[in-house]
Amino acid sequence: MDIETACDPVYGQMDELMEILTRSKALHIMLVLDKKGQPMRFTDLKRLVDSTSTTVSRRLRELQDYGLITQTDEGDDSGGYALTEQSRTLSPIFHDLFNWVANRPQ
Repeated sequence: MDIETACDPVYGQMDELMEILTRSKALHIMLVLDKKGQPMRFTDLKRLVDSTSTTVSRRLRELQDYGLITQTDEGDDSGGYALTEQSRTLSPIFHDLFNWVANRPQ
């Protein structure tokens, strides 16, 4: 590997993304939102990722700050969370990861 490739600033950005996604329940939240395909309420997300309110709340805030999810207004004051337009482009990667795990020999 030459020095230009080794110093590519995208590696640093990738590290930052991986740091966010590998935090407890972050990727799970992303997978659930991707599968649902529409905004979800906090209580539904919490139930589906089987975690504490504190953990889910922290991850949602971090994912929002990074621009991966957005908080929506569903009109009934409950609001919801959804993938951003940009993070929806990660959907094929999520599906590939899921399929890899599903097809992995036990």
